[in-house]
Amino acid sequence: MLVPITREKFEQLVPFTATAEQYRYYAGEWPDFLRKLLISFVGVVVIWLLGEITNSSGATISLFCAIAGLYWLWSPVYWATRRNLTYRRFPYSGFWRGQVLEVFVSEELVGKEETVNEEGELVIVENRERRINVQVGDKNGFEVQLQAPLRRLHRNIKPGHVVELLLLSKDPDLSRISKISDAYFPQLDIWVSNYPILRRDMFVEVSQELRKSSRRKKSRYSRQSRPRYQAAKRDR
Repeated sequence: MLVPITREKFEQLVPFTATAEQYRYYAGEWPDFLRKLLISFVGVVVIWLLGEITNSSGATISLFCAIAGLYWLWSPVYWATRRNLTYRRFPYSGFWRGQVLEVFVSEELVGKEETVNEEGELVIVENRERRINVQVGDKNGFEVQLQAPLRRLHRNIKPGHVVELLLLSKDPDLSRISKISDAYFPQLDIWVSNYPILRRDMFVEVSQELRKSSRRKKSRYSRQSRPRYQAAKRDR
């Protein structure tokens, strides 16, 4: 099922600035926080030294020092906003519902580090991460593969489960899909994503509204069809 959504609704689902989930994503773990603190400290020192060398006004230097010193606080908002804009530039979108076709786990190379062993030799260490791969599709033949870091709850995902997400396109009829959002599994109430693109609470509301609308249409169709069927039986 693919239901086009309005631009207004899309901009509510894909916010301009960082949500709480997006902020946490870019804030990272404790090592990431320490790295940001180090960048803040170095930035303050560099700006102060430049101020001393150029004899800049104290107010200007203080302002820039404050901005640099708070890098650890505002940088997650900045990076999340930049990433959100890469999705918001697509003019058309649609709510898509399909099902899981296949699920498997893989190990992906996520980075390399150079280190020196006990003999003084340069050694390259590969950092690998276990990731879940979910092939999803619908009755119209549309298929796409989702991939994200493996979480404990992802092991509950099985073929046949319902999956919902947003499809983004430059075409009004959504004939060519450029990007997809994070995926929601309503039967399990879990998400699969690399980055939390959506306002998840609002997406769940949209999902529930569409399911209720679909049930109402089926019920209306059933009520309209039953009398005709019964009349046909009497005519026999």
